[in-house]
Amino acid sequence: MDRSDCVLVVVDVQEKLAATMPDRDELVRRLLVLIRGARILGIPVWLTEQIPEKLGATLAEIREAAGAAPIGKSTFSCMGCGEFRERVEAAFRRTFLVCGIEAHVCVYQTARDLLQAGLEVEVVADAVASRDPANRGLALDRLARIGVGIASTEMLLFDLLGEAGTEEFRAILRLVK
Repeated sequence: MDRSDCVLVVVDVQEKLAATMPDRDELVRRLLVLIRGARILGIPVWLTEQIPEKLGATLAEIREAAGAAPIGKSTFSCMGCGEFRERVEAAFRRTFLVCGIEAHVCVYQTARDLLQAGLEVEVVADAVASRDPANRGLALDRLARIGVGIASTEMLLFDLLGEAGTEEFRAILRLVK
């Protein structure tokens, strides 16, 4: 995986949605590791928000770690949002790393639609959640069956890193420990 060809998409980690997730604190911790790791590696981080006037803003700690303004949307798939689709086209990057909530709705549809657009897609399994864990499992299974890569936060960060002994390696190691 080539980090210069990647974008990290953090889908709908908003106040009202996040409050309903099982193991919310662990999810947020993993998302923060992933976002901070992406920034260490120079990977752009995009945030999305599903109808923010109803579901609240992106969690403050996520927004702060990403250093990016969220893209508001009403479609479940981020690719259904004109601003997001335009960003994808303008980014000239081929690999999209997707995380967030809910796994079986917005994350699933976004990953599927990015894949259908001819892009490489990896969903970060330990950085996605659904209110019902069974729905999360079904989403990950279906995504794998249609050709989306499934990885963990550490698997992805170390794959992107590629080697030990660098300052980036030490910074990533501090994040994951």
